[in-house]
Amino acid sequence: MTRVGSTAIVTGAGSGIGRAAALALGRKGYRLVLAGRRLAALEETAAAIEAPAQASPWVTDVTDAASVAALFAHTKDRFGRIDLVFNNAGIAASPVAIEDVPEDEWADVLGVNLTGAFLVVQAAFRAMRDQSPRGGRIINNGSIAATTPRPNSVAYACSKHGILGLTKAASLEGRKYDIACGQIDIGNAASAIGSGASAGMLQASGEVQAEPLMALEHVGDAVVYMDSLPLDANIQFLTIMATKMPFIGRG
Repeated sequence: MTRVGSTAIVTGAGSGIGRAAALALGRKGYRLVLAGRRLAALEETAAAIEAPAQASPWVTDVTDAASVAALFAHTKDRFGRIDLVFNNAGIAASPVAIEDVPEDEWADVLGVNLTGAFLVVQAAFRAMRDQSPRGGRIINNGSIAATTPRPNSVAYACSKHGILGLTKAASLEGRKYDIACGQIDIGNAASAIGSGASAGMLQASGEVQAEPLMALEHVGDAVVYMDSLPLDANIQFLTIMATKMPFIGRG
């Protein structure tokens, strides 16, 4: 299904998974608004897109409701409507045992990864509900941590478990507005957050083990695939991971 002329917002588009998704969507002819905290990084992403005139960098703080509202207003003013939101912005946390997690780090991780994701979903609902024709698709970046934590990752795991609830709630409540909401869970992609796995990750056994990675472009292609369906069909959950990462099975 062609998406030439469709408009997508990608948060966290300045690097990693967000940049890979933006490049993949650009290759399919989407008009893009690239959201993130660092303008220079967003401009680098825009310059790498095959049709950069169709990519608009926009500095956004997803933890600030007014900043998120400005992002959606800009997209509507620039392109007229919003067909897809890839709700991807997120931060990692220090690998710290539960009893040693600083309260401010807990608040920062939950603020960006969960509250920020909620504010983006809320703004997307308002925009997609009110446009004509109404509706659109939201894809939340959940991570494998949305269901299965690593040791010493309580803040990140809780934030991503919250994304699972956000996706389910948005999928349910979006029906009346023709909004489809799904979730992509990513394991060991070669991004800034995921690439440390190749150097060695703490396992449940207490051992440190190097883990394989997959190329980022596969994640971008998966996001494109999730939006390739009409709005009356939804990929509710999609897991994409390095085939040999220690996730399936025991040990």
